[in-house]
Amino acid sequence: MSRVTIVPEEDRLTTQIAFAVEIDKLKRIIRRNLLIDGSRRENDAEHSWYAATLAMVLGEHAPPGTDVQHVIAMLLVHDLVEIDAGDTFIYDPVAVAEQAEAERAAADRIFAILPAEQGARLRALWDEFEARETDEARFAKAIDRFAPILANHHTEGGTWPLFKVTAAQVREKVRVIAEGSPSLGAYARELVESSVANGHLPE
Repeated sequence: MSRVTIVPEEDRLTTQIAFAVEIDKLKRIIRRNLLIDGSRRENDAEHSWYAATLAMVLGEHAPPGTDVQHVIAMLLVHDLVEIDAGDTFIYDPVAVAEQAEAERAAADRIFAILPAEQGARLRALWDEFEARETDEARFAKAIDRFAPILANHHTEGGTWPLFKVTAAQVREKVRVIAEGSPSLGAYARELVESSVANGHLPE
């Protein structure tokens, strides 16, 4: 029987499919916040899809000249590292302090599954998002922070009371939103103050 040789194109496809199988694991990473209907907590894959769609819909609130398609690409990959590192609760200072090293190690492993140039391209998107030095990255981070505030506001505080989150802590995250989009930052501030006034977020 003759030996079958895998041609480079097939080998490339094999690694791409391996990556596809690997990132399916994002669906099992459960986040702290609830769906807007309050029925259950969302998973990371749902969050990434939702954030990317919000970027598309709210792109006009990005700084002039922002490449919204680039923002969408960043948001689609920004949480892939949580397959290994898990979801980090942004109001837990100890977890946040340990987050960077764990997520870098995860990025090293996960993006390396792809063919080299594809892996490097996706890793660059993740690095850009984390560095927050471009208009695109700052807007992507604004969307990432805006989504859970929107959800908690529409679920009477959602998980804020459960984890004893204060208005001061949430306002700190609103500053990150405002850096990426002044108009979304202003809207987020209104949501926070409304939640405080309604007794859903303590001072």
